[in-house]
This record gives sequence, structure tokens and C-alpha cells, in this order.
Amino acid sequence: MTYSEVAKRLRLPLGFILGIAYLIFARPTPLTLAVGGVIALIGVLVRAWASGHISKNERLATGGPYAHTRNPLYFGSFLIAAGFAIAWHWALLLLVIVFFVLIYAPTMQRERANIAGRFPEEYEAYAANVPTFVPRPTPWKATHPEEGDGFSLALYMKHGEWKAGLTYALVMAWLIYRTTAHQ
Repeated sequence: MTYSEVAKRLRLPLGFILGIAYLIFARPTPLTLAVGGVIALIGVLVRAWASGHISKNERLATGGPYAHTRNPLYFGSFLIAAGFAIAWHWALLLLVIVFFVLIYAPTMQRERANIAGRFPEEYEAYAANVPTFVPRPTPWKATHPEEGDGFSLALYMKHGEWKAGLTYALVMAWLIYRTTAHQ
């Protein structure tokens, strides 16, 4: 089994375990919760935006957030994790960075190979112009934009991304409770 396969298998269980530990032990201050909560909310919005633009394995997504980064869903997840890390203590941001480098980088590499194999001509130009993870400030304009590159509420719902928004609201409510209950 390759490291990439191990990372793929560990991604969700490790995230789940770390998330539960976070909910048990996090003691944010009002300031760290406000700053981290805003960053995490931006991540939720990025993921929502991305999920409404992707038709997995059907076409290469190059519009919306995919014109800024090839991995907006993972970038949004990073912002969510980074925001909640900052909400508790800024030093946890280092743990989030290490987690993403060790677990998500191999996942993105594996997915890149898959997508490049499915859409070889389109992907070459796309990869040459759009960064893997950190978004470019201005959107890339594909020479042959795909039809339906606009946001689709149906795709957003199909991908179940509304669950991320609900989870964000529940975690924020829990953290606000923890912040006010322990002062």
C-alpha cells in the first residue's frame, strides 16, 4: 500500500478523531472565537461555492472558484480547520498545516493524476494556469469555457454541502456556549 493510499484511508478517521477531541477540549476566548469563526465561515462559503460548480468525472470544472485554485474544496476545508484552530489557540494552526501537508497533499496528487487522465488536453492548460492549492487572486479564463460554468444550487444540494454549513453552525454554537460558560 502506497503512502497516498494510507493518507486517503486516514483522512476521514483522523479528521473525525481530531474533531471530537477539539469539541471536548477547546476553550476559545471571545476574540479568538470571533477571528477563527470568520475564517472558518469563509471556508464554508468557499466549499459551498465550489460544490455548486463541480460535476465530478463528467467535465473539468474551470469556472467559479476552480478558476482560482484547482482544489477549492480542499482549500475551503483548510480554512475551516484553520479557523477553528485559531478559535482555540493560534498554535494549533501548525497542526492543521502539518495535517494538510501529510494527508491532503498526497490526496491532491492522486486526484490530479486521475483528472489529467480523464481530461488530458483541457487539464494541461488548466494546470499550467491555475495553482494547485493557494488561490490566484484573479480568475483564469479558460480558452474554451465549459457550458454551465455558473453556480448550480442543484449541484450544491446533490453534493450535500449544506451539511458543512449546518455543522459549522452547530460547532459555533457549542464554542460560544463553552466560551460563555467558562468565563
